[in-house]
Amino acid sequence: MSYVFLVAGLSLLVFGGDILVRGAVALAVRMNIPHLIIGLTIVAFGTSAPELLISIRAALSDLSGITLGNVVGSNIANIWLVLGVPALISAICCDQKNIHHNYFFMLGACIILAALCFWSPLTIWHGVVLSVLMLLFLGDCFYRARQHKNESEVLDEDVEELIEEIEGSKETQLWKMVSLVILGLIGLAIGAELTIKGAVEIAKTFGVSDTTIGLTVVAIGTSLPELAATVMAAIRGHSGLALGNAIGSNIYNICGVLGITALITPIAVDPVFLSFDLWVMIAASLSILPFIIFKWKINKIVGVVFLLAYGLYTYKVLELGRIQSIDQAANQAASQAVINSGAVKI
Repeated sequence: MSYVFLVAGLSLLVFGGDILVRGAVALAVRMNIPHLIIGLTIVAFGTSAPELLISIRAALSDLSGITLGNVVGSNIANIWLVLGVPALISAICCDQKNIHHNYFFMLGACIILAALCFWSPLTIWHGVVLSVLMLLFLGDCFYRARQHKNESEVLDEDVEELIEEIEGSKETQLWKMVSLVILGLIGLAIGAELTIKGAVEIAKTFGVSDTTIGLTVVAIGTSLPELAATVMAAIRGHSGLALGNAIGSNIYNICGVLGITALITPIAVDPVFLSFDLWVMIAASLSILPFIIFKWKINKIVGVVFLLAYGLYTYKVLELGRIQSIDQAANQAASQAVINSGAVKI
């Protein structure tokens, strides 16, 4: 039953996020809000809504391992998995305008997050720092777009297509737009609840921590929309969109999702993040640095290497989770033995 909850929850998250974005964009278009603002805020935050709802719900349930694991695991998956798979279909170009600018912002956000985690738990002041970074990123995007008078340099092609599609639609009834937003929010809320429930039950079944499940199952699940989008883009011959999508998603995950969650409730940091996962996230980010600097294409060979790296990372996470589970069981048994021996003496 836990797998049913997980699949149903992730499906609702994807469905809820999609109709929320469409309803919100339709309302924004009706209100004559500029495309640039719609793309950088409504669409961007809407597509990150599943990660945000999962993170907030998990943190409020004292499952911070899923909260942080979802973001860190998704960021690793967005590079090695989401870039690796479409590279097998079509080489990914890394020569887009301003891509290096966003890349270094993403790398800086990864490093800052790693540093902040050493002052755990992540609380309001951590959330303020990350939220300010998010605002700085958005402000920089607006500035660059206005400077060059070219929104296409900031907005992805698929985002522009979505806005134009909705703008050209004859559907203008306000109640339907509002209904989409409400249904999207309901779908996200129920989806987050079911996903957390399924993930926790799976963790108990396999005897691993919620951190392990957050870094693997939940992270992959919330990265599926990005993976599907990049694969379809590669099939259409627009594989270059994958890099921009991955970098943008990682920035919103760290600065937006964790920033907002930390403002709402503290996020505990499992020691395993400090010793392993955060460094893997930084390593994954650095793995695309040569392609950004020298504008090399991410071809099939690189795609295979990325997928092997992600497979090895996933195996290591599961192995660490298994070892951690054994250690916890041993400690509990030792504690129980001490308690029992004390009871006998009494």
